[in-house]
Amino acid sequence: MSEIRAALVGACGKMGSLIIRRILATDGIVLSAAFDLVNIGADVGEVIGAGKLNVPVSDSKDLSSVLKETKTDVLIDFTIAPATAVNAPAAATAGVNLIIGTTGLTAEQKTNITDAVIKNNVAAVISSNYSIGVGVFFKLIKDAAKYLGNDYDVEIIEAHHNQKKDAPSGTAMTAAEIISKEMGGKDLVFGREGLCPRGKEIGIHAVRGGDIVGDHTVMFIGNSERIELHHQAHSREIFVGGAVMAAKWVASQKKGVVYEMSDVLN
Repeated sequence: MSEIRAALVGACGKMGSLIIRRILATDGIVLSAAFDLVNIGADVGEVIGAGKLNVPVSDSKDLSSVLKETKTDVLIDFTIAPATAVNAPAAATAGVNLIIGTTGLTAEQKTNITDAVIKNNVAAVISSNYSIGVGVFFKLIKDAAKYLGNDYDVEIIEAHHNQKKDAPSGTAMTAAEIISKEMGGKDLVFGREGLCPRGKEIGIHAVRGGDIVGDHTVMFIGNSERIELHHQAHSREIFVGGAVMAAKWVASQKKGVVYEMSDVLN
């Protein structure tokens, strides 16, 4: 199989630069295009300190035409919801597969992206977390919810750096959805204040501070015991590896389908 040609939105940011470096170090995939709101026209490799790559930073307004000109196979997007809501459908319309790690997307935005994937017959991976460890974490909490059932209260606590814009995190929301489905459907309560007697809901709590990469704890709390499952990210590199793995994987998958990271990890 020929090399996968991957483009990146938000190429000059922290996550973007890490993904580019990982692409450069990975066989079977090359950087075809880079998009950002800054450094337009500059060589993206020189911008991120990786040396000249002969890939200029393009304006996101030109995304569709640049993707076609560069014969890009897959677009990787770890930016912000309003940008992804515009760029993902545009890429799908251009016939480009998608890897989306953006969190905070509304239900309407997700539906619009899914519709664009199906209509234009491309493939996409949309996941709140591209860590392989988090994939295992999701499996463990699903099994715990299955065996513990409604006899245990469930609380989810997540912590991230002080620059994260959305709360709760996408990973916390995915965890809550997995547990709720396994337990037959649960209401979600975001934090608590005042008089709020506990029912059978799932409580979700967000902490923001410093440079925390990402911590997630799920607590199953019974009357005489407590089980805690915890995942802690030490570096953004764990998300980078999964994103590049997914970019290589999605190009050969059935089109018109939206996949999750669990599909990539099989």
